[in-house]
Amino acid sequence: MSKAAELAALIGSGQAQIAQNLIINGGMAISQRGTSATNSGYGTVDRTKPEFSGASVTQTQEALTSGGPYDDGHRYFFRCANTSTSSATSAYLQINQEIEAQNVARSGWKFTSSSSFITMSFWARSSLAGTYYVLYKTQDGTRQTFSSAFTLVANTWKKISVTTPGNSNITIDNDNGHGLRCYVVPYYGTDYTTSGHTSDAWQTLDSANQLPDYAQNWANTASATFDLTGWKVEVGEVATPFEHRSHADELIRCQRYYQSVDHYYSSGSSSVNAFYYTPLYFPINMRGTPTMTASAWGSNTGNATSYHSSTLVNGWILVSAASTAALVRGNHTNAYNLLSGRGKFDAEL
Repeated sequence: MSKAAELAALIGSGQAQIAQNLIINGGMAISQRGTSATNSGYGTVDRTKPEFSGASVTQTQEALTSGGPYDDGHRYFFRCANTSTSSATSAYLQINQEIEAQNVARSGWKFTSSSSFITMSFWARSSLAGTYYVLYKTQDGTRQTFSSAFTLVANTWKKISVTTPGNSNITIDNDNGHGLRCYVVPYYGTDYTTSGHTSDAWQTLDSANQLPDYAQNWANTASATFDLTGWKVEVGEVATPFEHRSHADELIRCQRYYQSVDHYYSSGSSSVNAFYYTPLYFPINMRGTPTMTASAWGSNTGNATSYHSSTLVNGWILVSAASTAALVRGNHTNAYNLLSGRGKFDAEL
């Protein structure tokens, strides 16, 4: 479609605006937690949450060196690889990004109107040919779902675009809670599907009837892979080109939900029975009070491995740890208490 046609389509829908991607880190470039993990949930690529049961899955951030998404400017993709198969009817794999409610409420999408649209687009590739699904779920009010099918040829990148209307039953609050769950679903077992499921229509959430039955079984296919990049959700009926934000801009957006901070604090005292505090300043306010974990930092054996307490203030957090022998380090006669470690702060939806 030409640029003129895209603009005409947007104007015709009454939704002409500057394109804005509601998906954060859709190019899969930011990976604060690491590049490989085997857990279900956040583990590698920021804001992208693979959720699975039954089969074992390794999630990774991968470098992209060629192909359609590479030509579009992408240099990374997200991969799920099946490392242990399952034929269980309860097995599933879904790739999820949860959009903050206020970001949807203020996006310009008139989500209660059937003449107002959002469009999801992305590049996908699977080692297993077949029909896969896009799935939306709302959280507020009576929960609603919307599904739509797409097909893939084995081991071939394909650009997918799905346009979805609003619906009068949708509720999305103007707050920092769950707004819209956006899924790309490689596989659902028959505990969650029915042969008579109606796609491309909003309906009240029914956990046993979320998608049509799958013809192929990704969860029961050894070494199967599913790849995703260029993920975008925007207001309007047309999938516009992906917005390549700067690395710094994308990182800041991710840090609203997760940050890893190294810190080092010296008390200047040899006492071991006290609490020591250090402020950690964040580049951006987190979505809410984060859960906080600590781990060893660098090669020092005196690192704090847990926190005693924390206080969240606008833009920074005050953490404390009890001083014990394990926290005392020093190469001189008068040892110094050191509060050092790597703080992990999680305010994900």
